[in-house]
Amino acid sequence: MCEKPAVSSEHVPPKCIFPESKDVKGINLRQHLITVPSCDVHNSAKSKDDEFLMVSLAGIFGNNSIGFQHKFSKVNRAIRRSSNRLLDAAFTKRKHYKLERDNKFLEVIWGTFDHVRLNDCFTHIAYGLHFHHFERRFKGQVKVIMGYLHSKDMSNNNFVQFIKDRAAIDLKDVERCGKNPDVFYYQFVAPDEHGIYLLHMRFYGGIDVYASFLPEDKTKPYNLALELMNEGIETVINLDGKEYHVNVKS
Repeated sequence: MCEKPAVSSEHVPPKCIFPESKDVKGINLRQHLITVPSCDVHNSAKSKDDEFLMVSLAGIFGNNSIGFQHKFSKVNRAIRRSSNRLLDAAFTKRKHYKLERDNKFLEVIWGTFDHVRLNDCFTHIAYGLHFHHFERRFKGQVKVIMGYLHSKDMSNNNFVQFIKDRAAIDLKDVERCGKNPDVFYYQFVAPDEHGIYLLHMRFYGGIDVYASFLPEDKTKPYNLALELMNEGIETVINLDGKEYHVNVKS
């Protein structure tokens, strides 16, 4: 993250998102975790966000069984210990619902995540994975897109879906890295003609996060479609015969 001396190491992603064996029927998912060197400032700042990230990710619809077991064990214990302060930190707005099935109730939370804080967490992880994978610190711009969140803005959802579909093409034959893929794995795509490259992170089998890397010695390419979208102009993007409508006027 910076040029300060590394005096400790940190886990990327945070260790706490990997369930303990007592919570997942004896499976050890905390082996061979990724660590990178860290300065005191960034490590201590990150530690405050680790539980926030854990609460924000575990239990989301679409996760695999590991994610749900983690939610109903360690995550719930952490929430109870904090007297719900962790939920207050994770959501800027939220509503609680109870779903009934076969005389059993499941509590569901529907709300708005702290998007800014999540973005900072994933950016931090992206820098760490870059250092781990390429053995050098990244200098340049990193932009994160959270492919698992849904917005009230359908144009935003359409653009995110385009990114996911485009990434799926680029990632088709790319190696998945990570010793505990049911919890987390990542993939780096080779740089394109502009020197920009993509990182794909998947958590709990269903949470997709993307980060683009633009090195400081490269110039951001001009993209007409992006410029039109940024100006609020209705834009249609085509990919393999599929259309993605952005800034559609009602």
